[in-house]
Amino acid sequence: MIKELVRQFNQIFGDDGAKPRTFFAPGRVNLIGEHTDYNGGYVFPCGLDIGTYAVVRIRGDQRIRMMSHNFNDRGVIEYDLNDVTYDDAHDWANYPKGVIKVMSDKGWPLECGFDVLYYGNLPHGTGLSSSASIELVTAVMLKALFNVETTMLDLVQLAQQAENDFVGVSCGIMDMFAIGMSKQDSAILLNCHTLEYQYSPLKLEDASLVITNSQKPRSLADSKYNERRRECERALKDLQRALNIATLADLSPEHFETYQHLIKNDIDRKRAKHVIYENQRTISAVHHLQAGDVQSFGKLMNASHVSLRDDYEVTGDELDTLAQAAWEIAGVMGSRMTGAGFGGCTVSIVKDGALDSFKDYVGQQYREQMGREAEFYVLNVGDGAREII
Repeated sequence: MIKELVRQFNQIFGDDGAKPRTFFAPGRVNLIGEHTDYNGGYVFPCGLDIGTYAVVRIRGDQRIRMMSHNFNDRGVIEYDLNDVTYDDAHDWANYPKGVIKVMSDKGWPLECGFDVLYYGNLPHGTGLSSSASIELVTAVMLKALFNVETTMLDLVQLAQQAENDFVGVSCGIMDMFAIGMSKQDSAILLNCHTLEYQYSPLKLEDASLVITNSQKPRSLADSKYNERRRECERALKDLQRALNIATLADLSPEHFETYQHLIKNDIDRKRAKHVIYENQRTISAVHHLQAGDVQSFGKLMNASHVSLRDDYEVTGDELDTLAQAAWEIAGVMGSRMTGAGFGGCTVSIVKDGALDSFKDYVGQQYREQMGREAEFYVLNVGDGAREII
């Protein structure tokens, strides 16, 4: 693949004899801990072995030229390093532009322009974080090209700032953290409030991670995401009138049961319940995994989906159908929606011997009930954003 991307790069931007450099950033999937990140809780994501590639070469002037093979119809997007502004017409390119802008504003030495070709093999719009992937591949690319002395954690936070301030999406830090900091065959238990983290080996007992794409665009995800944030913020304010807590995740399930009456709105109370119980599920699930008890980990994945369906109400018929069908198969250890919801994907742990029956049965049930075709990806857990030598 790399040789072909380099060949295409030279075809698009010209071959001046200088060898381009190549970078990669994975996508990510969150195994458990959904909608806890912006509530100060724990998440448990891992990087994947699919993601975003960038082939790049320094220029001798201040021009930046970008092209993505995922958006060939947009052609080459060109602008000046000294005039990096958000432009609706630039569409996908605003994500890497945001990283360039934040780096420049920090005074980091981006001395000249460059040509770059991007290619992503993440299924688009599925909640596997293609936007954070292109941001992190751009960040590690710029660090290497211009010898910027900084840490991966700095790049992670920079990418989040770019998406928040430049693109205008109020995302948490989980996606960027997982993509920048992931390790092969491990997931990360991350406290999103303190950024304390630990790696946990993913030993799945002759089983595999399967991503099932509902093929439903996440059309409601952004608006409902903002709505859920507001509901959680109201619940927290109600609790803070009597409790000294900084985030919803500061409460244990036992404390929630004692003090839930403080939350005035019934809907807000349901949202808070999901966050607090999901946070505890995440901590417990990682303990089970570290003890080699994948079955118990999977049961908590199932419980997570039920809570996201009933208390947080972000699943929808498509994701519920995929999860329910997966639960009916003997070789499935756990299955849940992943990402913001309202479309996108489920993540399942499936015994290797049941992979074919999983695809056949889930695909059939989904086709019959939803009239759509599901896509299946059996994936490995890979390293974080890096240069490919």
